[in-house]
Amino acid sequence: MDTTITNEPVLLRQDEDGVAVLTLNRPKQMNALSGELIDALQAEFDQLAKDDGIRVVVIQAAGKGFCAGHDLREVRSSEDYGFFQDLIGRCSTMMLSIQRLPQPVIAKVHAVATAAGCQLVAACDLAVASSDATFATPGVNIGLFCGTPSVPLARNVAPKHALDMLFTGNAIDAQKAYEYGLVSRVVAPDKLQDETMALAKQIASKSGHVLSMGKKMFHTHREMELEQAYAYATTSMAGGMMAEDAKIGIDAFIKKQPQPKWRNR
Repeated sequence: MDTTITNEPVLLRQDEDGVAVLTLNRPKQMNALSGELIDALQAEFDQLAKDDGIRVVVIQAAGKGFCAGHDLREVRSSEDYGFFQDLIGRCSTMMLSIQRLPQPVIAKVHAVATAAGCQLVAACDLAVASSDATFATPGVNIGLFCGTPSVPLARNVAPKHALDMLFTGNAIDAQKAYEYGLVSRVVAPDKLQDETMALAKQIASKSGHVLSMGKKMFHTHREMELEQAYAYATTSMAGGMMAEDAKIGIDAFIKKQPQPKWRNR
């Protein structure tokens, strides 16, 4: 048994050109979501929500795996319902915070993402996967249905594909994840870093106001009936046309000027 004590932080952050890169840093545990890591992610999301200098967030991981889900050793350390309710509740709140962040969030997935790790990918706005990555919700294999992972999974993937993953626990490869809609891009392993950061910086070059408003509008109207969604989007877009950055961008387009200088960075 490894009894080595380390003071290495479970989550790292590096900012570059308006992009915050968060690195899950429990490589020996395949970046399993311990309570400590869940809380560290939540603390960063709380800070990012107030950081106008950051326009895109990238979530990546150290080591051989992206995220192996919940830390099962921690789960088995208790038989108290309150402990489980608190742990899963904190994780659900953290996942919800990704959607509620004003910045687009990109998962950079280099390897295996299972259970709550697959949930983390599904919770992000975009996901760039290495062709080596695999995805699974294998809770049924250990007698536990992946309930909370099924929530964002069902909002990314068609029901029969989602239930196939949930009922069998079988892993799918990156190409299948792309076909299902779980990830937005698949790239060669040696291109993952460059492709992900190019995407992040391209998005970060846009108006911060537009990114924030657009993300909120998209996730809100997605849960509405069609007529209500159109009414909500109409109001939001009409308001957007009144914003300074819309005026700047439209004027630049009409005058055939280069990249606009956004008022709201």
